[in-house]
Order: sequence, then C-alpha cells, then structure tokens
Amino acid sequence: MERMLDPLLDVLAALNVHVTHLSGIEATGHWGLRFDAHEHIKIGAVLTGSCVLGADGEPALRLSAGDCFLMSGYQWFQVADEHSTPLDDGQRIYQASDTRIVQLGERGTDADSTLVLGASVHFLDPTVASLLAGLPVLTAIRAGTGPARAIQPLLQLCLDEADRVRIGAPVMIERLAEMLFLQAVRALVEEPGGAMPYGWLGALGDPQIGGSLVLMHRQSARRWTVAELGNAVGMSRAAFAARFKQLVGMPPLEYLLRWRMHTAARELLAGDRTVASVAAEWGYASEAGFSAAFKRTIGVPPGRYRADPMAAPALKSLNGSSAEDLVSFADA
Repeated sequence: MERMLDPLLDVLAALNVHVTHLSGIEATGHWGLRFDAHEHIKIGAVLTGSCVLGADGEPALRLSAGDCFLMSGYQWFQVADEHSTPLDDGQRIYQASDTRIVQLGERGTDADSTLVLGASVHFLDPTVASLLAGLPVLTAIRAGTGPARAIQPLLQLCLDEADRVRIGAPVMIERLAEMLFLQAVRALVEEPGGAMPYGWLGALGDPQIGGSLVLMHRQSARRWTVAELGNAVGMSRAAFAARFKQLVGMPPLEYLLRWRMHTAARELLAGDRTVASVAAEWGYASEAGFSAAFKRTIGVPPGRYRADPMAAPALKSLNGSSAEDLVSFADA
C-alpha cells in the first residue's frame, strides 16, 4: 500500500495546502452549534469528552476522546453533546468570541468537559483540487488507528503556533497542514473498515487501477498506450479501460493528459522557463498545440496562468478534456 502514496504525494505537493480558521470548542452541559455550508475541507479531533457531529443530512457520528474526523467542503454541519440538543448559530458564537477556543457552559474539569479542535484546509491550486472530489461528506478516524494518533498532536501544534507569536509560525502551520491532510486521506485509503472514498481517491485503493496510477505518476513523460497500462497491471485493454473510467471518472489517457498539464502548470510557476521549453519537455512539437491543450485542461492559457494561477476556474469539471487533446497527447 505504501507505493499507492506516490500519486497522493504528487497531488498533495501540487495542491499547495493552506490552513485557515484554527479553532476549537470547550463545552460542558448541554450545548450545540450549527454552521452554514463551508467552502473548505475540515479536519478535527476530540481531545476530551464526546460529541455528536453531523453534516449535510448524513447520519450523525458519535465521536469520543481520541477520535478524529474529516469533512469535505460545501455543506452545512452541526456539533452537539447529544442528537436532541437545540442548536445555536455557530457563526454568531465565534464572531462574538475573541479567542480561538469558544467556551460553552461553565468551565469544568477535564472529566466533565468536551474539547474539540479543528482546522479548515483549502488548496491554492483549485484545478488539481478537483481530483479530491471523491471525499466522503463526513468520515470518522477512530482513536487507536495510526492516522488518529498522528492527527491529534498535529492539530494541537497548529493551535499552539497560531496562538503564540513565534518566528516562522506561518511556515510551520503550512507544513503541519500538509501532514494533517496526508494523514487524514491516508486513513481513508489504508484503514480497514473506513469509509472508502469514490473517484480518484477510491481508485488508489484498487490493486490494479491504483497500480496503473502509480505507473503514470512515476513515468508521466512516457508515451503510454491503454494496452500497455492494462498489460502492466495484468488486465486486457478493454477491461482495464472500462474499470479505470468506472473508478477514476475519465479514460486513462485523459487522466494522464490532465496530470501532465497540471505538472506543466507547476513548472511554469516554479521558474523563468518559457512556454515553448515546457511544451517541448512534454512532447509537443508546437507551442500553439501545447497552449491549446493547456487551456482546455486548466481553463486558461499558459501565460495567463503564470501571471495569475487563481484565474483557473475553481474545481473545473473532471470531464473537460476533448478528443483533440487525447489525439495530440497520443501522437506526441
């Protein structure tokens, strides 16, 4: 399974993880908060006590001390001591507070209080972030698992860095955020009995399709054919193509084209290379052909992307590449 982390690490590096809104709840008695739909992925942990966490109408989860959770974006959520507890407006409560840890009820002892810490994570490259569209709405990462044991202290370190004026704190928080997210997604892919994601993330856990993703990421400049990829993982061309599209959501060469364009996009931002030199590296005989494929995949021309990466359409559809893109890639 460790080799399956190759594509995950590649994508994580491309995402450029950024943490916002490190916060927490310390509560006693009966308490409950509801929050409107949020844009970011949320990672959190229950350090003491217990709570009930629900999101977007999904069945609520009971979380106890040591449990961690991962929520995908774009849905409302609620957290409370019990299912039946009335809910206050979470945004209003936090806006009225001057601390990152909101106190609900009388301050109690560790034995009778609940402490929940959380971090909101977003990605500075929204086009690559679209590969993570398969995250479940809400996942519990139970205490005692390796990822849970790693996530709890990382969250505490994030909060400590945010609350204290220390040299290099922003850089430290960014690095901790990458580790947080990797540990949480690793739990989805590796831990038995977990909520298996669908789409690209789910495909990582499939021995054959996951194996083909590893090959494509390790040898992304190779002029793969569908037959070669299928043969490499012990499948016929037709069976491989059908299963890859079923799990990943697009044909193999379309995925490979997209990954090559995302990698090329990072290269354009990393230095002073010309568009023509990047195009040549990826096998395009003309800058115009590369620019056309880049625009269809990323959403904007290479020059504009270099000037303003955020100009790329957020969470661009995974089905946007055309047959012309695939022909130009296959013939490169």
